[in-house]
Formats: sequence, C-alpha cells, structure tokens
Amino acid sequence: MPKISDKQREGRRRQILEAALACFSENGFHQTGMADIVKRSGLSHGAVYLYFASKDDLIEALADDRHRREAVLNSVAQGSSDPIDGLHALVRVYAAWLTDPAGEARRRVGIHGWAEALRNRRVRTGVVEGIDMPRALIVALVERAQHDGLIRRDLGADAIARTLVAIFQGFVLQKCWGEDFDVEACMATVGSVIDGFRTARPDVRRRTRA
Repeated sequence: MPKISDKQREGRRRQILEAALACFSENGFHQTGMADIVKRSGLSHGAVYLYFASKDDLIEALADDRHRREAVLNSVAQGSSDPIDGLHALVRVYAAWLTDPAGEARRRVGIHGWAEALRNRRVRTGVVEGIDMPRALIVALVERAQHDGLIRRDLGADAIARTLVAIFQGFVLQKCWGEDFDVEACMATVGSVIDGFRTARPDVRRRTRA
C-alpha cells in the first residue's frame, strides 16, 4: 500500500468528516449508517474504517472539531479588557455564527447531538463539554465584572451563564426549524439583558433612596 503524506491523510480525514456531517445533518444519527457515510465520502470502506472504527467515533470527532471552532470564537471575548464588553463581544460572535449559511449543517448536527445525548453516554460527554466551554467563559467574565463592581453580586455567575447559554440554544433551535426572525434585533435584546445585570450607577442609587 503506497504511503501518503500527512497533508493527504488529513485531507482524507476531513473528507470523511464532511461526508458524515452532511449525512447526519440530513438524516440524523439513527437513520445514518456507516455505509451511507462511505458512499457520501467517495472513498472505500477500508479507507473510511482506517480512520474511524464506528459511527460513534465520527460523532465524537465532529464534536471535537466543533469545540476547536468554538474555542477560536470564544477567544474574541477573552481578549477584551472590559468583562462586560467581553460578554457583548461573545453575543456578536455567536450571532455571526448563527446567521452563517455555511454553519447550517453543524447547527443541525448539534441539535441531533442534544437528542442523542439523552440515550448515549459517550455523546452526552461531548455535548456537555461543548456547553461547558462557553458557560465557563461567561462565568469567568461575570466574576471579573462582579469583582470590579460592574455586575450585581446578588446574581450568581453560574446562573447568569446558564441563562445566556439557554437563550442561545433556543435561537439555534428556532433557526434550524426555519423560523424567520430578526437575529440582529434578538441579539440587541440579549445585549439589553446583559446590561440589566449591571450595578446601578451611584447617582441612580442616590435618586432611588431619595
């Protein structure tokens, strides 16, 4: 068997993953078999199984790929010197991902993953890791803001993070269902929610007490 370069090997691996992504997006996990993915990839059965031994391996690899992509997105928020600006930056980044036509298949596969996580422990582990990544970033930003006196301390950082993650998950569902809604207006509303976590300015507090 002729040797192939690392670049060719990675190209084949990517080819298989793209085929799996397309199949899972169209038909879900249960209605997709390895034979469907092999056919979609244009490679032989032997070539595909050389890289991935099972459908679960492919699902996990796609989850890992998504985590790497999200880590890049999240780095935008991490680079902000103002933690509240970082939260707003995170909203803008995910809004761009939500409206990117090229991301439709990944959004659909993500939802299939949420459902599969109810019955498959291995998939659930990957799904939880994917959710924990942005949640942990939001918690860190909120805690920084609370330390700096910018966000109310009576609100739990984890509760804020889970609320914002849940809001975004809802938008992903609506987008995949084909709902026609104004993403920009919705993200502006999320921005207002974030600003609602702010501590009152000193002059506002004085007027309130008066």
